[in-house]
Amino acid sequence: MIFQDPVGSLNPRKTVADIIAEPLKLAKLARGRELDDRVAALMAQVGLEPSWRERYPHAFSGGQRQRIGIARAIAVKPRLIIADEATSALDVSLRSQMLDLMMQLQDEMGLSFIFISHDMSVIRYMCDRVAVMYRGRVVETGTTEAVTGAPQHAYTQALLSAIPHPDPRDRRLAGRTRYQETAS
Repeated sequence: MIFQDPVGSLNPRKTVADIIAEPLKLAKLARGRELDDRVAALMAQVGLEPSWRERYPHAFSGGQRQRIGIARAIAVKPRLIIADEATSALDVSLRSQMLDLMMQLQDEMGLSFIFISHDMSVIRYMCDRVAVMYRGRVVETGTTEAVTGAPQHAYTQALLSAIPHPDPRDRRLAGRTRYQETAS
C-alpha cells in the first residue's frame, strides 16, 4: 500500500532503513547483510541515495518521504499495490515525478496498481480502466478513455464537469453539470 500522507505513514522513531526493511523482516525474506543490501537497492530503485538509510523521516522532503513509502511498498515484490491518493499531498511537479516513478516500477516489476484518486488528470495519466464510486457504490466502469470521454452516469458527468478549465476567460460555469441524487 502507498498512503496519501507521506509524513503520517512513516514512523518518526525509525530510520529509513528500518522502515523499508520492515516488510522484508516480517516476510522473513532477508536479514543481516542481505537485508542491508536489499534496502540500499530499493532506495536506489526509487531515486534515493542509499547512504541516507540511517536518517529519520523528518530529514526528508515530502517527495522523498513518498519515495520511502514506495520503496517499502515494493520491498516484497508484490503483484498489486493499492495507492490511496498517493500523489494528492504533493505539489504538481512532484506529483508528475511520483506518477512517472510508479509507471516505471510497473513496467520493471510487472506491477498492477489500484489507484484511488479524485484527480481526474491523474486518473487519465495513470489508469487503463476506471471505476467511479459514489457513496461507496460503483456507478460506472470502463476504459479510462470511455469513462472520461463519454461518461454515462450523471455523477461521473458532474465529476468531470467540475474540473477547472485553465483559461480564465472560459471558466465554463454555465456548462457545469450538477448531480442531483434521485430517491431510490
